[in-house]
Amino acid sequence: MSRFSSGNRSSIQRLLSYNETTTAPGDLAPAPSAAAPAPGANLREFPLLKEEAQVPQSPDDLDAVAVRTWCSLALAALGAEREEIDAINVYPVADGDTGTNLYLTMESAAQAVEAVFAAHETVTGPAASAPLLSDAVRAMAHGALIGARGNSGTILSQLLRGMSEELAAAERADGAALRRALERAASLAYEAVAHPVEGTVLTVATAAAQAAASSLAASSLAASSSGAASVSVVARAAYEGARAALPQTTGQLAALGRAGVVDAGGRGLVAVLGVLVEAVTGEAVAVRAKAPALPPAADDCSADHADEGGPAFEVIYLLEADDAAVDRLRHRLDGLGDSLVVVGGDGLWNVHVHVDDAGAAVEAGVEAGRPYRIRITHFGTDRVAPPRERAQRAVVAVVPGEGLLELCMEAGATTVLARPGEPPASGELVEAIRRAHAREVVLLPNDADLRHTAAAAAQQVRTEGVRVALIPTRAAVQGIAALAVHEPDRRFDEDVVAMTSAAGATRYAELAVAERQSWTTAGVCQAGDVLGLIDGDVAVIGTDVAVTARTVLDRMLSAGGELVTLVLGDSMPEGLGEALEAHVRGRHLAVDTVVYRGGRQASPLLIGIE
Repeated sequence: MSRFSSGNRSSIQRLLSYNETTTAPGDLAPAPSAAAPAPGANLREFPLLKEEAQVPQSPDDLDAVAVRTWCSLALAALGAEREEIDAINVYPVADGDTGTNLYLTMESAAQAVEAVFAAHETVTGPAASAPLLSDAVRAMAHGALIGARGNSGTILSQLLRGMSEELAAAERADGAALRRALERAASLAYEAVAHPVEGTVLTVATAAAQAAASSLAASSLAASSSGAASVSVVARAAYEGARAALPQTTGQLAALGRAGVVDAGGRGLVAVLGVLVEAVTGEAVAVRAKAPALPPAADDCSADHADEGGPAFEVIYLLEADDAAVDRLRHRLDGLGDSLVVVGGDGLWNVHVHVDDAGAAVEAGVEAGRPYRIRITHFGTDRVAPPRERAQRAVVAVVPGEGLLELCMEAGATTVLARPGEPPASGELVEAIRRAHAREVVLLPNDADLRHTAAAAAQQVRTEGVRVALIPTRAAVQGIAALAVHEPDRRFDEDVVAMTSAAGATRYAELAVAERQSWTTAGVCQAGDVLGLIDGDVAVIGTDVAVTARTVLDRMLSAGGELVTLVLGDSMPEGLGEALEAHVRGRHLAVDTVVYRGGRQASPLLIGIE
């Protein structure tokens, strides 16, 4: 049975109202609020992005709250300046993505810090505690490392790592500790770049560190009345030093001089340091005047780079390897291309390089250790391809496994892969919506925990003139149902209502394996038990996958249904899909079953009933 053979469904139960901010049909239960998360829910929203930024109790205390505030404000600042920073990106490659890469890197860092606070908020009573500064800065550095994008994002992640190392080890996080952190950050960033060039973010970072040191050396600013150096003084000095160094980059690098712009990565760092001042003092720095549009000379810079025969591909991957293997990898990649940056440590690294032979760069990583999250971008295509005409309408869907990618793409959707334990950030959803290149977009998050992330992405893209409707699908099977009735030729409002209705008429279930003994809505489960969750609640506890799946199906179909959708993960035994299909056929008349292989996904079995 072909699921997408027709755009029409057997019957639409009802038409549900929606608005373009979110569509909230009655059959789709609201996502858990941030204030009262469901048990076991992953908190993926940033409370501090809702104008709730907290300021540490004392301007001279650098604590976990200050780090949380800094990350939140930095993400907002980079989001506000993203387009302008993208526009002045001419070095090392004029591909116009520095602002976006910095934003995505910072978003990953902020996400990691929020996870630390979320973990502490789940503990109440006498055992309740607040995160330590060391917890927050280590999470920030790790989040930036695994989420680093592009040359600029990779260097930013190393700057944050350098600061983390010093602040986590400091007995007191005063101004002297911040000064050491800034110096360590600049030093590590230089070491990470195979061939450092002045006039880049490295220059701006060094200027910030030097200004911070000078502020402590000055006798009138050396210490506060308590004998501790002032964090606010050092932070402000670092910002002012970076801001003063930024205009000088135009004359330090030929590519910037030809284009008449400052270094894009350096400008991003100035924004990040500016909100560090705000995080520790509660006072916003002076807003820089809006930059003029990029002069025509920037096009000449892009052409020059192409004429110079720069590498055709950007290759980025995370790598698990020891220090000795990474040293050999650096030497090998340096011979393959340029813009080599390797950051990280303690067995986990982020590798970035521009090469002509992308396969050789990946093979070098395989020889060094275990590369994953491999991303390859073809510069040539991005530079010479003529602008595409915008499509009228597109669907962007988050899919939980590789197996559903092809299915959703066949149905005409632009997809975002959500790997187990790696939910997409709002920046990735924004990128996917832009990649769809349409005037109207229907967004299907397919996960209750992604609703707020998807709403943030939709709101950002609306400011760019794209009409976005968010259908809050809570499971992949609801997204499949919505895609099945999608018809791009009808009016946008009608299409969204039909897709919303199809999703709302689809009940969903999944199997999971209990990790420990726990109380559930169906009773007490033991570690290793198979749990059957219906519409998000545990309804069945069993010991056998097939038996539990049949019980869940029977319970759901007792209320009626016309079509069963099964999505099997790669851990499910061969023949299970056929066995469940035969069970439905034998026990429930006039009910069709469709079976898909979902590949590696968080839930071993997804079930949809329409």
